[in-house]
Amino acid sequence: MPIVDVSPGVSIAYDTFGDRRAAPVLLVMGFGAQLIAWHEDFCRALADRGRYVIRYDNRDCGLSTKFHDHPVDTGRLIAAVSSGDIPTALAMVPYRLQDMADDGLGLLTALGVERAHVVGTSMGGMIAQTMAISQPSRVLTLTSMMSSTGEGEYGQPSPEARAVLFGPKPADREGYIAAADRELVWASKRYGDAAVLRELAARSYDRGHYPAGVGRQLGAMVLSGSRAEALRELRVPTLVMHGLDDTLIDPSGGRRTAELVPGATLLLIPDMGHDRPRELWPEIIDAVATHTS
Repeated sequence: MPIVDVSPGVSIAYDTFGDRRAAPVLLVMGFGAQLIAWHEDFCRALADRGRYVIRYDNRDCGLSTKFHDHPVDTGRLIAAVSSGDIPTALAMVPYRLQDMADDGLGLLTALGVERAHVVGTSMGGMIAQTMAISQPSRVLTLTSMMSSTGEGEYGQPSPEARAVLFGPKPADREGYIAAADRELVWASKRYGDAAVLRELAARSYDRGHYPAGVGRQLGAMVLSGSRAEALRELRVPTLVMHGLDDTLIDPSGGRRTAELVPGATLLLIPDMGHDRPRELWPEIIDAVATHTS
């Protein structure tokens, strides 16, 4: 797995699919998830549509740089945010979504890619939006998938999904894998598959399990504020994709994103939750390929 320095003190692990001469597509993963959550078969199928596909581990995840020197107690962070003690919360978190966006853009620079199509899912959609806002000249198109705008009124999880997201996970491998079944709460009602969730959990645990990173990523996500005003000014061609079964980021998050970005296309997908079930890959890949053509 290649790893490159993208800024002082930050190295990013990545891999690629397809012809380097093809149109580059940068895939940005979400909260706590490694690059392998973009399944290899998905990446190959997109590459087969004439794209140079790049997937990578965000900081504090997988094989990329870990911020060990800045421990964050997730419970204390959530309590501070919930009580409105934002200064305390801000002091706990060493980076923001902008820093994570800069990592992705730095990876493109390291690969010699000046401009790319950027596709982000969940927190990765927030990172992708931030890339397009901060450096629109480097983003050919934006695809924001199952994400939101940073406004508290939109895209909120159901109580059940929130409980699973913030609930404790077993530290041992067997328990961690078994606990993946809980994520069916936000999966596609039709295509959600516990075996698929357990398989990814096993691969993730073995490759680079790092629970200490999730508190910092969570802080970056919730403390970066609303992107609403910046999205209103965005002039990057934008596709917003959201599953109607999504209970982790309610579809209102996608609708609001498309409402704000001038000229954005909104694709609401029945039978998709906060996941990308293989059965829906043809529709998802076709939408991305069309948007990036």
